Amino acid sequence: MCDASDYAVGAILGQRTEKHFRPIHYTSKTMNQAEANYTTIEKEMLAVVYAFEKFRSYLIMNKSIVYTDHSALKYLFAKKDAKARLLRWILLLQEFDFKVIDTCGAENYAVDHLSHLENPYENIFDPKEINETFPLESQNKVAHKDPSTPWFADLANYHVGNFIIKGMTSQQKKKFFKDARHYFWDDPYLFKTCADQIIRCCVASKEAIDILNACHSGPTEGHYGANYTAKKVFDSGFYWPSIYKDAFELMKRWDSCQRQGKVSQKDEIP
Repeated sequence: MCDASDYAVGAILGQRTEKHFRPIHYTSKTMNQAEANYTTIEKEMLAVVYAFEKFRSYLIMNKSIVYTDHSALKYLFAKKDAKARLLRWILLLQEFDFKVIDTCGAENYAVDHLSHLENPYENIFDPKEINETFPLESQNKVAHKDPSTPWFADLANYHVGNFIIKGMTSQQKKKFFKDARHYFWDDPYLFKTCADQIIRCCVASKEAIDILNACHSGPTEGHYGANYTAKKVFDSGFYWPSIYKDAFELMKRWDSCQRQGKVSQKDEIP
């Protein structure tokens, strides 16, 4: 699935089993200044080209279907008098075996959301000299120390049914809506657009612990340290607020990690 807005493009790689589309990977990017001046059809074509470049290793030598809500793309590939830029893109795509199918906006909701993501971290910081450094665990602890921080059930209820927690103060509501902007629901999963602009699947409770255990030991029984284990969770495409804290707690429970010195006093989260 591909889509474009005035300032970004988005794509979803998935596999259709029977009548259901199963997403595998989500991606999006902000257009540069030149791309933002493209015509609508050029932006839609840019989304297709970006998707094939991003997922090349999956799509090359395989038949694929491009779902788009821009019907003109379906006929563009048959035109011989298109603009030079469009013709160049068409030539680039000729190495792939695919067909284009129109889809209505409602069915294209998830990828439409990706193409409308804005970078919430852009141009909000004053350039200042960095004079202190903080360990990643400390940053995570500060960010999620407040027990009122909204999490899985609250965010899922909000995005699915527009329900919010009763009894919140105006300040708590302001924080809730600010946090909720970085999440979206694609049934049956909750996703977050993280600070690095990568979309990760949100998990909670037992599923989060199972993922943490798998990233810590896995088939190789590597028993990595807390920071590396948390990084593996992020790299695997998962997110929950207390990843670093949970990784550290997991290290303390593993006798072999204690014996090998994988957890020391300096690793503790203050």
